[in-house]
Amino acid sequence: MVTEHALLSVIPGREVEFELAFTDARAIISSMPGCSSLTLSGSIESPSTYLLLVEWERLDDHTIGFRQSVHYQKWRALLHHFYEPFPLVEHFQTVP
Repeated sequence: MVTEHALLSVIPGREVEFELAFTDARAIISSMPGCSSLTLSGSIESPSTYLLLVEWERLDDHTIGFRQSVHYQKWRALLHHFYEPFPLVEHFQTVP
């Protein structure tokens, strides 16, 4: 299992718009092969900051299966214009 971690800095004042767009984006990524769960959390201290955690079965499910799909283009069109700066996405595995 691989956890995708993305800290999303949304342009201040656009949080409600972002959250509405994320409703549609959630359906896109949740339907992708290898995606087992996802959560979007809003920061208490910084209302324009969100934490996206997505559980993937394998790294390739995200980096190839999703990112190289037509579905990613829809995801990108829905969300990418809300970010400033663009988020750093990292992948994590549980340490035994």
